[in-house]
Order: sequence, then C-alpha cells, then structure tokens
Amino acid sequence: MEAKELLRKVRKIEIKSRGLTRQIFAGQYHSAFKGKGMTFSEVREYQYGDDIRTIDWNVTARFNHPYVKIFEEERELTVMLLIDLSESGNFGTHFHLKRNLITEIAAVLSFSAIENNDKIGVILFSDRVEKFIPPQKGRKHILRIIRELIEFQPESRGTNISESLRFLTNAIKKRCTAFLISDFRDKGYARSLQIANNKHDVVALHIYDQRETELPAVGLIRIVDAESGKEKWIDTSKKAVRDSYSMKWESHLEMMMEIFSRAGVDSVSIRTGEDYVKPLIKLFRRR
Repeated sequence: MEAKELLRKVRKIEIKSRGLTRQIFAGQYHSAFKGKGMTFSEVREYQYGDDIRTIDWNVTARFNHPYVKIFEEERELTVMLLIDLSESGNFGTHFHLKRNLITEIAAVLSFSAIENNDKIGVILFSDRVEKFIPPQKGRKHILRIIRELIEFQPESRGTNISESLRFLTNAIKKRCTAFLISDFRDKGYARSLQIANNKHDVVALHIYDQRETELPAVGLIRIVDAESGKEKWIDTSKKAVRDSYSMKWESHLEMMMEIFSRAGVDSVSIRTGEDYVKPLIKLFRRR
C-alpha cells in the first residue's frame, strides 16, 4: 500500500474512533475497566473507626500520635490487544471483512485507553506471535498501532490462540486488561485462557460473519478453508446440507461460550455489518 493511501486510511479510522470514544465510550470504558489495585495516597491523623491495620507506625512514632495511611484506587491501567490476523479474518459479506472490523474496534479501544491515561500494547498473532508492540501512551503510539493493523501481513495463515495467551502471560508481568479479538476458529485454548485470566483480566471479543452461521440456497458452490487451503463443493439447494452447516456453527458457538464461562472470561459476539457500538456498551455495562 502506498504511503499516501495508508495515511488516508489511518486518518479516516482515527476520526471515526475518536468521535465514538469521546461521545460514547469514555465513561463506559472508565467505569468498566478501572484499575483494581490500591496505591498509597497520604497520611492523616487517626480517627475513631479507622482500621488499625492502616496505622503508619513510623509517622506515629515521630509525632507521638497515631496516624493512618490513606489509599486510593489505582486508576491507570495497562491494556493489551491480542489480535488474530489469521487468514480466516479476510472474509466478510456485509460491507466489512472481519479483519477490517477488528481494526476499527481495536482503534476505538486504543483511543478509549489513552483518554483514560492508560498504556496500551498489542500482540498480533496467527499460529505464532507475529509482532509485539509494548504498552505505551500517546496519540503517536496509537497511530502506529492503527498503521500496523492496516498494513501488517502475517507470515502464517493459521490460528493458535494458546500461543498468544502464553506470550501475554510471560511478557506482561503487571496485571492488565487484555482484549482477545478473534473469530475463535481454533481449538485447545481453554487451559491457556484460564491461566491468562487468573493473572490478567481477559475479555473475549468474538468477530463473525452472517454467512458463517447459515448458507443461502444458491445451488452448487465451491468453498475454501482460508487457513488450510482445502476446497470442497457443496450443494446448497439441499436443506439437509444447509441444516448441517448451521448445526456445526451452533456447536462451535456452544463450545466457545462454554470455554469462556469456565475460564471466567467476559465476552461479546459482534457480527460484520452490524453496529458494534451497542454490543460493546452492553459488555461495558455488564461489567
């Protein structure tokens, strides 16, 4: 992509994301993902009813009068975006490819983070970790993230969610909020998700397209698995074929939601072509 075209796309996404962040998400994000730690603020004289465990013995000894430590909630967060760049993301039938939708949502979350004075970092993955952008603050950093999301081409076509979660657990030592954004066309990640969520606050954003849930009756068609490259011809005029396709989707969805539930991970499903604002706000309010 030429530099001029890339800058135009980055600017377009920035304008839309900033507008949504300021008008809608800032307050919702702030309350949903506030810091969970407590940090020391100041000392004051002991008052009746204060917890004696908060007495600052050094200050008390110096002034020969009891003083207590005052703590306040730590507001600053580290936010990590774990973004699936596998080949199945390059699919979409309703105005957006899944990858384009992922880019917009990632941009909105990024601007929400810096509005809240949080650091934000990114792990781009396929069936391996393709790129790691360490957490930082600032508009310049966010624009770099958006550029990477638009332009970056992964080396691999497959998906390995466990690999990205293991990298998160090892690379980020301080507790963070991690948004795992994927179509979750993968298996075997349940244990890694549980381990990651025990250390961090993981939120799953499931991105899908309507055509992954059902097939239209349009006769004989050729379908290709984007990640494996395998091809198959199917006759969509047969109701049994369409029903089987839908049942496989329901089974995949049920398995995915069971994994999220067992790991204690909040989640939301967002379809290409739909307004992603409402499901995201619903997720924020639920927290």
